[in-house]
Amino acid sequence: MAVPFGRNYFPTWAFDHIKYLNSGYDVQLLLDKYTGTGFQSKGSYLFGHFSMDIKMVPGDSAGTVTAFYLSSQGTEHDEIDFEFLGNRTGQPYILQTNVFTGGKGDREQRIFLWFDPTKEYHRYSVLWNMYQIVFFVDNIPIRVFKNNKNLGVKFPFNQPMKIYNSLWNADDWATRGGLEKTDWSKAPFIAAYKGFHIDGCEASVEAKFCSTQGKRWWDQQEFRDLDSLQWRRLRWVRRRFTIYNYCNDRARFPHMPPECRRNGDY
Repeated sequence: MAVPFGRNYFPTWAFDHIKYLNSGYDVQLLLDKYTGTGFQSKGSYLFGHFSMDIKMVPGDSAGTVTAFYLSSQGTEHDEIDFEFLGNRTGQPYILQTNVFTGGKGDREQRIFLWFDPTKEYHRYSVLWNMYQIVFFVDNIPIRVFKNNKNLGVKFPFNQPMKIYNSLWNADDWATRGGLEKTDWSKAPFIAAYKGFHIDGCEASVEAKFCSTQGKRWWDQQEFRDLDSLQWRRLRWVRRRFTIYNYCNDRARFPHMPPECRRNGDY
């Protein structure tokens, strides 16, 4: 459903670095040597399906990060991250995902994309319900994080989250661990966004449950797990495009984190 930016979102910083096009149905974020910029949802949400159509910074984007993520507030916050790490011209973007629960992250996974994300818009989505979190790229699942409370792993279920988008400079770590710095002669760097519809259960920041819990489409049986085609697609992504998975990093985790086997991340 096409809706204008102002229906569900507002700019949060560096307002003069956001450009509105097509009557507000398209937005560009600009990054220069002075500042990046970002925007966030007006509402907070407990569960739903959240997506954004993004066209990444083209050309030499080394040092830049284009982000789309959900986050709650507080020190023990929950967070669901898409971060797109720029690169030198001709080198592929890296998509990094992460999940924070109770303030704990360190669950990074990185993949190459199977297309050039700077040429046209692609849809990046999160399905979040009581049973799982699924990351999608153009409706292809690239990661699943199951509710593993019975294994002692926290799962986001009682902290409403807002949706955030931003473009910023992170040349101290984003490209080759910070070896490649942002080339400011190429500024401004521009990322384009559209698709501002939100399909989630809106809740106050203090809410502990969704008022329609169990009644929305994402609560139904068919969305409690991936179907067989989705599992095949996920295995295809893992086999062909994964470049880092925290589950396999024995230097950081001598013992595989308990959720990895349940999530199929090994």
